[in-house]
Amino acid sequence: MHQTCCVIKKVPLKLKGKFYKMVVRPAMLYGAECWPLKEKHNTKLSVAKMRMLRCMSSFTLRDRIRNKHIREKIGVTSVEDKIR
Repeated sequence: MHQTCCVIKKVPLKLKGKFYKMVVRPAMLYGAECWPLKEKHNTKLSVAKMRMLRCMSSFTLRDRIRNKHIREKIGVTSVEDKIR
């Protein structure tokens, strides 16, 4: 387990962002075209996304880094923009 953690930390953040855009986000939004999107769904998707992005960038909530800055650093947009 320790070796896996070290390997993941060595992967560049932009590459992690590309993986997120190509694999994770489409899986999260699969079928969203036919959902009657409610604010509750939007919030849950946004929270799940930011948890993943914070984990990828090794930031925690205690670091008090704004979501906007994390998204810019990784190079992704908000889930709300993609759903629209």
